Amino acid sequence: MGTPHFALPSLQALIEKGYPIIAVVTQPDKPQGRGRKVLPPPVKELAMKYGIPVLQPERVRESSFLLEFSHLKPDMVVLVSFGQILPPEIIHKPPYGCINVHPSLLPRHRGPAPINWTLIEGDEKTGVTIMMMDEGVDTGPVLLQEETHVAPDETYDLLHDRLAEMGARLLVEAIELMGAGKITPKPQVNEGATYARRLTKEDALIDWNRGSKEIVRKIRGMSSVPGAFTYLKGRILKIYQASYRLGNASLAPGTIGEPGKEGLPVRALDGEVYLKEVQLEGKRRLPIQEFLRGYRFTPGERVG
Repeated sequence: MGTPHFALPSLQALIEKGYPIIAVVTQPDKPQGRGRKVLPPPVKELAMKYGIPVLQPERVRESSFLLEFSHLKPDMVVLVSFGQILPPEIIHKPPYGCINVHPSLLPRHRGPAPINWTLIEGDEKTGVTIMMMDEGVDTGPVLLQEETHVAPDETYDLLHDRLAEMGARLLVEAIELMGAGKITPKPQVNEGATYARRLTKEDALIDWNRGSKEIVRKIRGMSSVPGAFTYLKGRILKIYQASYRLGNASLAPGTIGEPGKEGLPVRALDGEVYLKEVQLEGKRRLPIQEFLRGYRFTPGERVG
């Protein structure tokens, strides 16, 4: 059970290992992009490539799907970024239970947006947890956990891809250990538990009255989902990459400075944030130097 790109390496790993996959359960096809074209989830496309049956219930709690699920009689359910909370009828049905691949070091960052919040909160380490599901939100006992360092300039996209590959490898390892009877689930402790709630558009709006380091962490944590942004002459300006430099200045927060090798500086509370990759509303995503060739700023112009 999975939906977005994060789940692809795990499904691919299970296929390559030759595990009998009786069905893939994913979200319904949805309109996407500027053209609102209806597209299948990435997991559906991969499953269809290998001829695996695909189920797309609107809600997994619906009686019609629960009946269909009971007829499948799976030995195990694997969940990777599915997007819906499973009911007890699914969690407790398979003989070997339900395994979840979660991209954080549980109990830190339980919830739907752990990678985003890892970067936003400036964590220096993260990882992947393979856990048995219970009826709580990412509270089940842990099978395996692996830690990795977060690079100072790592963005959401880069960390997402690294953890997706790590999760696939650990998932296969956990299943093999379970089959050999060489692993025992360890209960999670609640000490140090945090909840990584789903981000909103309001979360993505940059407040230039905040510290420059905090702003850059937000940009990294939301690049490219959902995309940190500010306003430039009433138009949304998304910022995908940035760096910062601390320092005092007399300019008001949000004031644009002279562009240089580091990028386009914007004044924050305690220093400068240097924009390196941006996308103006209705335009393409561009490196800042290419963007500046088509957009001229006036001295003292402000964003926000």
